[in-house]
Amino acid sequence: MSKLRVALLHLLPIAGNIKKNQSLIEKAVKQAAVQKVDWIITPELAVSGLQFSQRIGTNWIKQQPDEWMTKFLSLVKSLNTYVLLGCPERSENGELFNSVFVINRDGKLIGKQRKITSFIDDWSTSGDFIEPIDMGNVKIGVLICADAYNKSIADTLLAKGAEVLVAPSAWGPGLYGPNGEWEQRTMDTGLCLFVCNRTGEDDSVTFWESESLIIKNGKRLLSHKSKQSAILTFDWDFEKMDLITTDFDVEYIS
Repeated sequence: MSKLRVALLHLLPIAGNIKKNQSLIEKAVKQAAVQKVDWIITPELAVSGLQFSQRIGTNWIKQQPDEWMTKFLSLVKSLNTYVLLGCPERSENGELFNSVFVINRDGKLIGKQRKITSFIDDWSTSGDFIEPIDMGNVKIGVLICADAYNKSIADTLLAKGAEVLVAPSAWGPGLYGPNGEWEQRTMDTGLCLFVCNRTGEDDSVTFWESESLIIKNGKRLLSHKSKQSAILTFDWDFEKMDLITTDFDVEYIS
């Protein structure tokens, strides 16, 4: 398991169109699985879109796994892969979180990370734990979008045993866009970083120029941006902590 094939789902979700986004995720995961990938990673809030609360509110958010998530777990099991899924959740006491769920090959939820830097979201509560997630032979640290802005979060993940960083994001260029934070986190920690970003636009933010990236030692090894949903596949050597492939294998989703 030292060499893995990873698929980043560079998706175009529609804010508040939950059913359409869920269908897009299902289609993309099935399409990616054909490439015999080991990991599939979605962007931040792939299920809802970033600015969903302005369109549909938050009453629809449930504890996870909800009905759709339960069906999705069965789908993941049938495809024999790991999936990192960006999805809102409601806690037992009613608090709302911007979360990334990790599903293993058996269709089991084996971990999650709640966004720490959630003060920029108008609907969610900040997460209160920072823990790596065991993906079998590799422990990953999840930085949800702006969590990569804070040096201490990545440092904590490293100190707790993370061996690679993964950043499911909805972070486009502009006034408050990424400005070297991802690169700096790889230099701070010495860990590589897989950034799964998105495309499209919500009410007041655009993602058409947003990039999904593979970063190591402060350098962007691979990058992709597109106007439509795409599956970005690459091969990674976890012993050498380096790319095997020289570019993304890009497959667009019609």
